[in-house]
Amino acid sequence: MSDDEPERRPHQFSEGQGLDEDYEEFTLDPEELNADPSQVDPVDTRVITDLLDERNIPKDRVDVESLMDVGLSYMGINRFEEATETFERAAQFADEDSLAEQEAWVNKGAAHAQLEEWDEAIGSYREALRIDDDSEHAASAETNLAYALHENGQGEQALEHAEKAVEIDPRFPQAWYNRGFFLVERGLLEDAVNAFDNAIRLGMRNAEVLEEKARALDELGREDEAEEAAERAEEIREEAEQRMVEEHAEGGAGAAGAGATGGMDGERGGRRGGDAGGAGGAPGGLGDRSGDGDDDLDLGGL
Repeated sequence: MSDDEPERRPHQFSEGQGLDEDYEEFTLDPEELNADPSQVDPVDTRVITDLLDERNIPKDRVDVESLMDVGLSYMGINRFEEATETFERAAQFADEDSLAEQEAWVNKGAAHAQLEEWDEAIGSYREALRIDDDSEHAASAETNLAYALHENGQGEQALEHAEKAVEIDPRFPQAWYNRGFFLVERGLLEDAVNAFDNAIRLGMRNAEVLEEKARALDELGREDEAEEAAERAEEIREEAEQRMVEEHAEGGAGAAGAGATGGMDGERGGRRGGDAGGAGGAPGGLGDRSGDGDDDLDLGGL
């Protein structure tokens, strides 16, 4: 060090004495985030996001219908994880215990079912039924709950909920289909055939329902009728395959990924989605109640 440079004093570092007792913590976080850790489930990783949503986005500024459509769009492109989160947000922002909230819970259950998350699906359907067990969405919740219980190894409860679905809405074809499936599982074959016939009368004329009907007829020893139903199911499958070939040809060479995602474009008001899935098929959202059958239904066993 030269003679011209001032002498430097050694720097005195903190000895860890801490802060005064009257020190007030400074933070930019909103008050809502000062949660008591003992009152917050550490497993719930979304609690902070939920608190921010409630603070920053008033319910009356959220379009729940649009949120629901976003969730259905995710379903249509098989992004089921995002769909569950979107439907949960829709339920959160819907008016408490409203039909919109109930619809969101049913669709959330359907998205969980696609992921084979049966406990979460069951919980969603039960929450929908807690809101209202006799509404326009209740039949969808009941029949989808029956399917989820069956897949989760709780088959003894499945038929009970399938029965409730047709009691709530006797003109819901998917509910009759599920009821028929569970009746076959119980060996109640005549009642099962009647249930499948009701589903067909109400407009559910796909290969799956005919195949299940054929199975029931075969176990009843009615081989000719079973063969006829099975042949018709095969015809429907071939027709569907032919339509796919024709649609692909019309699309032209090199057109990739331009086709409709399908499956989730039904009417609103409890009629979102195509088939609600069911015990013999893939699970889905709210079932299509737009069947065109006007024939008398066989309500035996109700």
